[in-house]
Amino acid sequence: MASIPSLAVSGGAVAATLIPTAVAVDPRKPLPSSIGFDKGSSYQRSTRVLENGRLESPPRPLDAQEAMSMLKYGQTVQSAMYVPLLHRCIETSSLSTAKTLHAHMVKTGTNVDMFVATSLVNVYMRCGASQDARNVFDEMPEKNVVTWTTLITGYTLNSEPILALEVFVEMLELGRYPSHYTLGGMLNSCCAAHNIDLGKQVHGYAIKYKTDTITSMGNSLCRLYAKSGNLESAIRVFKRIPDKNVITWTTMISACSEDENCMELGISLFLDMLKGGVMPNEFTLTSVMSLCGAKLDMNLGKQVQAFCFKIGCGPNLPMKNSTMYLYLRKGETDEAMRLFKEMEDISIITWNARISGYAQSIDSAKDDIHARSRGFQALKIFRDLVRSAMKPDLFTFSSILSVCSAMMALGQGKQIHAQTIKTGFLSDVVVNSALVNMYNKCGCIDYATKAFVEMPTRTLVTWTTMISGYSQHGRSQDAIQLFEDMLLAGAKPNEITFVSVLSACSYGGLVEEAERYLDMMQNEYHIEPLVDHYGCMVDMFVRLGRLGDAFSFIKRTDFEPNEAIWSSLVAGCRSHGNMELAFYAADRLLELKPKVVETYVLLLNMYVSTGRWRDVARVRKLIKHKDVGVLKDCSWITIRDKVYFFRADDRTHPRATELYQLLKNLLEKSKAVGYESYQNVELLDSEDDDKPAAGSVKHHSERLAVALGLLETPPGATVRVTKNITMCRDCHSSIKFFTLLANRVIVVRDSKRLHKFKDGRCSCGDFGALL
Repeated sequence: MASIPSLAVSGGAVAATLIPTAVAVDPRKPLPSSIGFDKGSSYQRSTRVLENGRLESPPRPLDAQEAMSMLKYGQTVQSAMYVPLLHRCIETSSLSTAKTLHAHMVKTGTNVDMFVATSLVNVYMRCGASQDARNVFDEMPEKNVVTWTTLITGYTLNSEPILALEVFVEMLELGRYPSHYTLGGMLNSCCAAHNIDLGKQVHGYAIKYKTDTITSMGNSLCRLYAKSGNLESAIRVFKRIPDKNVITWTTMISACSEDENCMELGISLFLDMLKGGVMPNEFTLTSVMSLCGAKLDMNLGKQVQAFCFKIGCGPNLPMKNSTMYLYLRKGETDEAMRLFKEMEDISIITWNARISGYAQSIDSAKDDIHARSRGFQALKIFRDLVRSAMKPDLFTFSSILSVCSAMMALGQGKQIHAQTIKTGFLSDVVVNSALVNMYNKCGCIDYATKAFVEMPTRTLVTWTTMISGYSQHGRSQDAIQLFEDMLLAGAKPNEITFVSVLSACSYGGLVEEAERYLDMMQNEYHIEPLVDHYGCMVDMFVRLGRLGDAFSFIKRTDFEPNEAIWSSLVAGCRSHGNMELAFYAADRLLELKPKVVETYVLLLNMYVSTGRWRDVARVRKLIKHKDVGVLKDCSWITIRDKVYFFRADDRTHPRATELYQLLKNLLEKSKAVGYESYQNVELLDSEDDDKPAAGSVKHHSERLAVALGLLETPPGATVRVTKNITMCRDCHSSIKFFTLLANRVIVVRDSKRLHKFKDGRCSCGDFGALL
């Protein structure tokens, strides 16, 4: 066989990036439309016409013992008698029996029969013995399209898609003509090997021989494009299939359920399916219920649930799992628990649905206390799973690590890291990516780097996560170097990757690099900039004090800044003392009718500090008119697996007296070494709208949480605090001095970014506190 070009992809080298051009395929020769058997095969010879004109009945199936007995007594064994025995080996997953029968065939000489040998290849593949299957294949004197197809599909079944691709190329090089079943198997191999380029060539081959509209082929094509993230191509293939069956519809609905931008399309396809008279199966309805869970559409979910009971698949476990997931995401935990208790059979998917349901509902919780409660419920369920007879899988670990990321639960995250090592799931790229993200979100960039370096394979998500981590920790050069390494490794960046690298340039004030990457994104990768990309560029100019360049960039690129960008400009202009531009940006910001209460606090602080009382009144009137509410300042810290919540000026903690005394001492010492407090307007729970407060609430929630961490954690231990809103400038400034006085690292993750305070500096470059 000729040497095959290779292509580096996730998981190793993939054979055959190109279908060999040396193979002369006669376009006049029809492509086999189905898998059939040669007319002279042993199966046909096993039925004879008797003298009276009747057909001889097919031989009775033997079991292995009978077959051995017949061999012992020298009786003749017809080749077709082996086929039901081999099928039985598949049903019982009995590799030993298959090998016994194989030996029997060799002794009787029937192993050279193409039909029986092909069945034996299939049996070995189905029993997981792919090397034995290949040995039988190589020893066959004759092979037909069925034999080749059996080997290709077998390799894919045994998670060896690269070998399947090699066999397909070998088949073409020998001048063999694949059937549409072969091509369908190849598409499944391309999907498993993430080789979309070869899959497209197979698609072209199918179009050439007019087999791409065959339903089974169309289904495989839809699956290939959907799994590769090219849903647009999958939809085009879907529309070309004239006879769509339930698998066709289910494939597309399932693909839509995995893409947050296509939820409505998935629901629309389901309705079209019903209108077309195609009856959904349990897999279809499970996907639709997943769509309901993603959309948080309880009304539609209940209709789907009723439909399931109507057609008899309501009691099915996958449907119950999806329904329970929907209830958990909507916060209806009692109903979800009722469903769980009613389940007679529980699978690992059930456990995963419970954990993921709580994990996904953290962001939609009505307040921070409920969010933390849901996170701890997920951790408790994971603990119960570990103690049960079942074992967690890669989806379990990735979900629970995302919970640790959201809660900044480093202790639990480290324990789960140890379990992934013990169970062997650390080698999985999804689990590894979740682990890198968890360490990044917890402020442990060195642990994240170690986990990243030790990964055997990396996906685009992993590269992007690590680049973003370096950026958030203020390590701009490391982020840029990693981005360059990613390009050298052949990974293709997407728009999110470019947001991360542009953010790193913004943190480091690297103007030339940022402009080069923005140009690269547009001209080399043909990615149209989004507002987030422009926002990184504006932030960079503002950080550097180049306010004129920031406004010029906005005019030159002709994009409409959003609330976040105008807020950044207001804060930046205020910090650099250019109040004329600050007031201009503030007016543009108010034109957007802001929805975030923090934006109004930012504007109030600026107007009060400059004595513009008419503007103060205008903003307060907008606050009342828009009913934006008040800032609910809340922070929490976990110490020895117990969570402590604080609000501004909170005195409910048993050690409150000590906390306030510690803060008093720290602030006095900080003033002695250069700390100056900022005066802020507050719009907190206790705000009296008729008497605007001027002067900072002395202790915001994060200060109290930090003080508790300093009191109750060992000397030198990192203090980690989570805050629900953006840090104010005064707290941000004071905590920088606390790190010097206490000789501690303090990590505060607020609603916008991670602040890692160390040696009197913050990773955000003092640009993270806007209020």
